[in-house]
Amino acid sequence: MKKLLLLFILFLTTVITAQDYYLQCGKIVDPQSGGLLSEKTIIVSGDRIKSIQDGFVNGTSNDKVIDLKSKFVLPGFIDMHVHIEGESSPSRYIERFTKNEADIAFQSTVYAERTLMAGFTTVRDLGGSGVNIALRNAINKGVVKGPRIFTAGKAIGTTGGHADPTNGMKKELMGDPGPMEGVVNSPEDAKKAVRQRYKNGADVIKITATGGVMSVAKNGQNPQFTEEEIRGIVEAAKDYGMLTAAHAHGDEGMQRAVKGGIKTIEHGTLMSEETMDLMIQHKTYLVPTISAGKAAAEMAEIPGFLPPIVAQKAREIGPVSQATFGKAYKKGVPIAFGTDAGVSPHGENGKEFGFMHEAGMPIIETIRSATIINAELLGMENDLGQLKGGFLADIIAVDENPLKNVNTLENVVFVMKNGEVFKQ
Repeated sequence: MKKLLLLFILFLTTVITAQDYYLQCGKIVDPQSGGLLSEKTIIVSGDRIKSIQDGFVNGTSNDKVIDLKSKFVLPGFIDMHVHIEGESSPSRYIERFTKNEADIAFQSTVYAERTLMAGFTTVRDLGGSGVNIALRNAINKGVVKGPRIFTAGKAIGTTGGHADPTNGMKKELMGDPGPMEGVVNSPEDAKKAVRQRYKNGADVIKITATGGVMSVAKNGQNPQFTEEEIRGIVEAAKDYGMLTAAHAHGDEGMQRAVKGGIKTIEHGTLMSEETMDLMIQHKTYLVPTISAGKAAAEMAEIPGFLPPIVAQKAREIGPVSQATFGKAYKKGVPIAFGTDAGVSPHGENGKEFGFMHEAGMPIIETIRSATIINAELLGMENDLGQLKGGFLADIIAVDENPLKNVNTLENVVFVMKNGEVFKQ
């Protein structure tokens, strides 16, 4: 009885002393309406928004007031395409043979923190060695600072394709990787690879539907899956409740991916109007990753930065991405925000807003793509992407009105994730 009484007193003390946050916001950017809400107080209790009240409200003596009266407040951003384990560098290709998993893991924590501090409180990691799964778990436990991660683990490719981890190696090291390693050559292989990703702890599935720029392989455009293989992947992913994404630069591979049921097309660099119409018909989203295209083109002009076989593809494909995005947006293709950070530098994710706006997308729509739309794609529309009572307290702030100056989104000055302040 005495023990129960002590536990009750401890519980009561915890409840009484629990601290809420009162965020006094000068302006809130509402992605849903596209307008600005003036002089509001966001009350955060635990990891969620308790309510939003008119005016500047103070809590009790136990609560903490955060002064954002001169700021513009938004929901935390969601980037649907990052590679949190690494970043482009002249030594990246040799590091496949010199870095251990522990080296990759320690470095990934740096990139994770940079991403969070840039205002991206949630990301979808579309392929690494599998360290990304451990990183997600460490962040969820509070061991490491970083965004909430939905990860694909290791991406799925075909033999010699963009996600074959042995591309560019000598014969003795190539071997014959299979579904366990994310390399498939039949519908049955494809299903097994999805199930293996699930077993490994992945949240989403990513395939490489065409050749790619950064892999040590000749063709950056050719289709690399049959439609039957893609259907096998999509069917298995649906059974396990996993969102599907397809890296694709070339048009034919894109069409196979869309017809096969893939939900998001990453890059979409060389898509035709026919493919745009197909995406509209199937409600398939384009994740444009303009940042990566620009970064790859710049790297190609730095002597020795990229292997010659990679530099050539970067010169051909990199400069096209922004123009293609502009055409796709104007035609009505659904758009989701994603940068491919890892090709471009981590922490510079906010530059994508400006690139999208330059291509013709209104600023509020770029913000909507990184909040409401991405939350819906992740199945988190009741938790993320908006500032509302009951939603997770992912809240950021910038100094200027982003609806008038999109570049302010590159300089986030306040970051809260899950009700915890990480930057102020």
